[in-house]
Amino acid sequence: MSKAIIKTDFKFPGQKQVYKGKVRDVYTLDNEVLVMVASDRISAFDHILPKGIPHKGQVLNQVATMFLEATKDIVPNWLIGTPDPSVAVGYACEPIRVEMVIRGYLAGHSAREYKAGKRILCGVALPEGLKENDRFLEPIITPATKAEEGHDEDISREEILERGIVPEAIYIQMENYTRALFKRGTEIAAERGLILVDTKYEFGMRNGEVILIDEIHTPDSSRYFYADGYQERQNKNETQKQLSKEFVRQWLIENEFQGLDGQQMPLMPEEFVATVTDRYIELYERITGKQFVPADTSDIENRIQMNVFDFLASK
Repeated sequence: MSKAIIKTDFKFPGQKQVYKGKVRDVYTLDNEVLVMVASDRISAFDHILPKGIPHKGQVLNQVATMFLEATKDIVPNWLIGTPDPSVAVGYACEPIRVEMVIRGYLAGHSAREYKAGKRILCGVALPEGLKENDRFLEPIITPATKAEEGHDEDISREEILERGIVPEAIYIQMENYTRALFKRGTEIAAERGLILVDTKYEFGMRNGEVILIDEIHTPDSSRYFYADGYQERQNKNETQKQLSKEFVRQWLIENEFQGLDGQQMPLMPEEFVATVTDRYIELYERITGKQFVPADTSDIENRIQMNVFDFLASK
């Protein structure tokens, strides 16, 4: 049975700092290079679930790498190389504390807000008469503040500028990059019979330049529908067939957990863990057009350490 990597405790050459996020562990080296390890942890509603998902980190890392390579003509990004299936190495940037969320369809969080009666989301007016998973006439940008802990919060363009979180010129640049990246991601997804429903991008500053950082277009940061049968399902008010982490959120909701105070995290049965792994692998194969080759998980920690050491020594 494949093993999952839940926590890491590496000591890389020149290491000076470690940040452990919901999914990724980021090691900062003294030459301002980051070693980002994609663990097999999975989070939903801003909570880390108790069990890891075998090969999830590999899927995330390899999908993100593909899309970073496929979009570097649009915006410069942080990536230097991927020495291990679950590791990316890149430049340290000063993070901009805003997540650029872009939505092509009324799905997920936006659908829940719409169902609750809201018709303005992050300062963007939403038309009446929409059904869940309907397509917007044009993609909308609904930013969120990037929280150190807990929930990210919706915020409007106007609030971002009023509070001086980002200078206007930089924010406009981020908006332009966001639309261009979403367009490219949509085109690549369409080639694979998928619809890129919504996603998020994170940016940072390096040497005075806006840089794309973190993962992009992965099942953790994005939602995909199957294009085949989409309109028929909408016409019949049926649930869309999708490849994303939303089904994990739905499973949690069905088990009475949405991250609210007093709610108990349900225990994930092994059968469900295996299903989540299968869904991640399915997305990898659909979006890349390649067969997934699972990495050896018999000694994940040693594998990662050796690969990263060799990579750093070669630079």
